[in-house]
Amino acid sequence: MIMVHKKHIPLIIITYFMLFLFGVLATISASSQSIGNPVVGNPPQNIEDHFVPEPAEYDIEVWIKNLRIPWSLVFISEDEALVSERAGQIRLIKKNQLIEKPYKIFEEITPIGEGGLMGIAKHPNFKEEKYLYVMYTYVEGGEIFNRVARYFDTGSTLEFDRIIIDKIPGSNVHNGGRIAFGTDGMLYICTGDTWQAEIAQDLKNLGGKILRLTPEGAIPGDNPFPDSPVYSLGHRNPQGLAWHPENGDLFSSEHGPSGEFGLYGRDIINVIVKGGNYGWPLVLGDANIDPYLDPIIMWTKATPPSGITFWDKRLFVTTLRSQALVRIEIKQSGNNYEITGIDRLFADDWYSGLYGRLRDAVVGPDNALYILTSNYDGRGRPLEDDDKILRLTLK
Repeated sequence: MIMVHKKHIPLIIITYFMLFLFGVLATISASSQSIGNPVVGNPPQNIEDHFVPEPAEYDIEVWIKNLRIPWSLVFISEDEALVSERAGQIRLIKKNQLIEKPYKIFEEITPIGEGGLMGIAKHPNFKEEKYLYVMYTYVEGGEIFNRVARYFDTGSTLEFDRIIIDKIPGSNVHNGGRIAFGTDGMLYICTGDTWQAEIAQDLKNLGGKILRLTPEGAIPGDNPFPDSPVYSLGHRNPQGLAWHPENGDLFSSEHGPSGEFGLYGRDIINVIVKGGNYGWPLVLGDANIDPYLDPIIMWTKATPPSGITFWDKRLFVTTLRSQALVRIEIKQSGNNYEITGIDRLFADDWYSGLYGRLRDAVVGPDNALYILTSNYDGRGRPLEDDDKILRLTLK
């Protein structure tokens, strides 16, 4: 293991960020030239966002400190949780304390750009089936891929069980990465377009999709496309999955363009339906063009949303560049949804939030909302700050 002196960490972070930025700029041109410009519609919501820098109805505290780019959090018991760190390890939190020794180190993971160890999920019957699912980036034969694998939780570490799905396109950007079990007991997997926009419309390519598999990795018989794990397509970089607590509808957050076709912002929230095509890179926003499905929210200013969850009858969305915890009031009207309120908590403008970049939000067994920050990779503020898990409770 190579040891790095603490005083060198800021330089390493800056170097990493410059290499990341160079890779991003180098791929914009190729993606944009391979396909025509998309049809761009308006935002579907009819209300403005409201900034709430100090929401009075909540108490917030730092629950866990000294993390390094946490990506996903899952509670495995009343007083135990596991959190993934993008560099390739899972940490155990027990009785509100971070255990110093990593619970699991993944040697096969390649943390490159936005890739690395990303989403984790527990088996829907975890009490009897002690399996944890992880999505991660790796390099093979000079190519970058993502895979989802299953591990058995021994109580002291994780032991490899099986690969659930492999050879998902990978890159230094747009890997998707969120995985979660739905109310139907199936595993849903977000995959990104790896800055190759055209693959999002290719049913033979696993990138730019939401996939659906059984807990064992088989293709469910009721998937929308025969012998395919694809559940929905036309996604750029989906980052969040959440099911409505009353009707079970699937919601997803997704990053909009950041330079492709000369477009920026336009991050979205979708309601995902079986077999739905969400348009990327052919349409954006409320375009009303069949067969493509429009989002329920599109922000014209860059928001990049990540993990999402329903809590206190609202949808909560963590955001990266805009550094806000977004609270969305949703009203169902027949088969449609009306957005009645959008509050940007802990932020007083579009690009400045109290806690920096936010990666995930999870409801704990105590009904508190746990929020992961994502600042340590050099893209957040302050650059040298450790990442944290915040605990939000109702007063």
